[in-house]
Amino acid sequence: MRLQEVGIDGLRARLRGDGVTLRLAPFVVRVRSDLAHLADDIAAMYRDFDLADDDAFVDFHVAVLRSPHWLSRLRGRAEFWFDGQRSFTPLPAAQALAMLEWGINWCIAAHAHQFLLIHAAVLERGGRALVMPAPPGSGKSTLCAALAHRGWRLLSDELGLLDMTTGLIHGMARPINLKNASIPLIRDFLPEARFSASMPNTSKGTVALVRAPQDAIAARLAPARPAWVVLPTWRADVPARLAPIERARAFMDLAEQSFNYDLHGQAGFRALGRLVDTCECYRFEYSRLDEALAHFESLAEGAE
Repeated sequence: MRLQEVGIDGLRARLRGDGVTLRLAPFVVRVRSDLAHLADDIAAMYRDFDLADDDAFVDFHVAVLRSPHWLSRLRGRAEFWFDGQRSFTPLPAAQALAMLEWGINWCIAAHAHQFLLIHAAVLERGGRALVMPAPPGSGKSTLCAALAHRGWRLLSDELGLLDMTTGLIHGMARPINLKNASIPLIRDFLPEARFSASMPNTSKGTVALVRAPQDAIAARLAPARPAWVVLPTWRADVPARLAPIERARAFMDLAEQSFNYDLHGQAGFRALGRLVDTCECYRFEYSRLDEALAHFESLAEGAE
């Protein structure tokens, strides 16, 4: 059963009760909330995701709940809970969707050590994965949103899940997180994209989510083999430029953007080494999305 088949009233009831259990491949997450507007947001962003069976193993039990403390409740605050424990400082309830997304990211980054976890956008074309590791503010998510709606299959906007045995990279096709100026930019560039409401005054500025394309959600169980590592940077008023870099440079950037590289020791070193050895590695600067898409189209066509 897909989430949209539950209906909004059914979803609200489940969230207030035992929770709704989403298959965010390769994880199962049970979500609870007593916030009606968060139910609306979840319905909009996750409508095409499957629900897990009631007896399915759940990887992460999370909740976004109104703060029980009178002062926080008076201020309209909500809290993120993981495994029955409050995990973060309360935030305005209007930021509940962002809190849920960041909280799930934290759960995965802190606990899913069966993978080498890379802070990267990952997209697929023709069975080949494009891996774009980058720090916040690089334009990674903006570029990811554009590519995901122009012929590339979205695996992840934030978390690349590298299987260290097979070398395949997995994704979840969860919503794309945009910030500040990238929100109106993508609204104008992708009028067909489905946005959440903008959430101002977060720790990251104004944020909004973009729902993953339906075909990406339908294929989210399919991993891909890395073929390109591209280090993106947005710079104002520069022509798009894709320049080859040494594999050692790509290795260092991947290691710096990994959440658990140090934890895996030699196994992590070998896994990243195999990844860069089998990939073309580039640095990419851009300011205009149409120019950027043309470069990536050429990159994909050159591999066909």
